[in-house]
Amino acid sequence: MTRRTAPRVADDLLVHLRRARDLADRHYAEALDLTALASTAGVSKYHFIRCFASVYGTTPARYLTERRIERAQDLLRATNLTVTEICYLVGFASLGSFSSRFTNLVGMSPSAYQAKYAAEGAPMIPGCYVFMHGLSDRR
Repeated sequence: MTRRTAPRVADDLLVHLRRARDLADRHYAEALDLTALASTAGVSKYHFIRCFASVYGTTPARYLTERRIERAQDLLRATNLTVTEICYLVGFASLGSFSSRFTNLVGMSPSAYQAKYAAEGAPMIPGCYVFMHGLSDRR
């Protein structure tokens, strides 16, 4: 069995890939698609997928999903928002897909995760503050 090695990415492309990753980090809650990320990097979407995966060890879609789940974890720990509100705040369009991806990545359901931290954590931030001031990392 032969082992395939990841293709080498040109050094001048790294800056553009980083710019696309930064876009995903800043605008994770928006409807980002592969075309938008690839155009930010200035390459075709197929080349972008290969290069992004080679550099960051994951596909752009999986990276964006992980970023959304990380932010959802923050909100579930710190606010009194419902799981459904958090699902939509972090950019998922479906509660079912959010719950299944959250469970796959974290190892427990969003509601179980929230209950765990509600029982042992600090007082929750009221959801109205989150909605009034927006998500602070999006500014």
